[in-house]
Amino acid sequence: MRLLLLADAHVGCDIVRWLIANHRKDIALIVTMSDNEIAAMARDADVRSLIFQSSAQVADFATSEGLAFDLGLMAWWPKIIRPPLLSLPRRGFINTHPSLLPYGRGKHYNFWSIVDRVPFGVSLHMVDQGVDSGDIVAQVELPSDWEDTGGSLYRKATEAMLELVQKTYPRLVGLDFETRPQNLEAGTFHRASELEPASVIDLDKAYAARDLLNMLRARTFPAHPACIFSDGDDVYEVRVEIKRKMR
Repeated sequence: MRLLLLADAHVGCDIVRWLIANHRKDIALIVTMSDNEIAAMARDADVRSLIFQSSAQVADFATSEGLAFDLGLMAWWPKIIRPPLLSLPRRGFINTHPSLLPYGRGKHYNFWSIVDRVPFGVSLHMVDQGVDSGDIVAQVELPSDWEDTGGSLYRKATEAMLELVQKTYPRLVGLDFETRPQNLEAGTFHRASELEPASVIDLDKAYAARDLLNMLRARTFPAHPACIFSDGDDVYEVRVEIKRKMR
């Protein structure tokens, strides 16, 4: 097994740490976004690493160094990868996506899972030239209820993603893992540009109580912007806390 690992942020860091501790010999190259903790772990483990500039740069580096890869893994990777990098691993790339695909394709999965009232979870899927549209490798549904917010779903996804990679990895090593296509017509997809308009409350508009509460809790995420409304020249942010009443 020769693994090309593209990793970023704290989830990528956790996955890299686990792979180095348990499957170091599998890792042929770690690519990350800056000289960060992931790069430092790679150096400490004497694993070849590279700071990402472009898909072409990674492919050129692999060619110049005579590197070949069986499988690619994108661990919380923030960039779209393109040919020739996309086709570099002979079994392709697997992406970590924090939604229960085909629901939550695209951006802001934690917000739209609540607003669209769709199941939530985490998925590993094959990477194609679409957006989160490749065949499913593995996934797990995560429970949610009225007490959940955009922030709590984000935390659940980050914890569950490492567990899903750990559970699935033995299947990946043999490179003979099965996949299944997504039913994209049954799923949901949202662009980054949709979040802000969907977070504006119109004081003169009629809302179903369920929809309004869902908007509010979906955008409740400490240290992040919330839903907003305007009254005259003043603009307000609003968050919500919902707690189950004990009997």
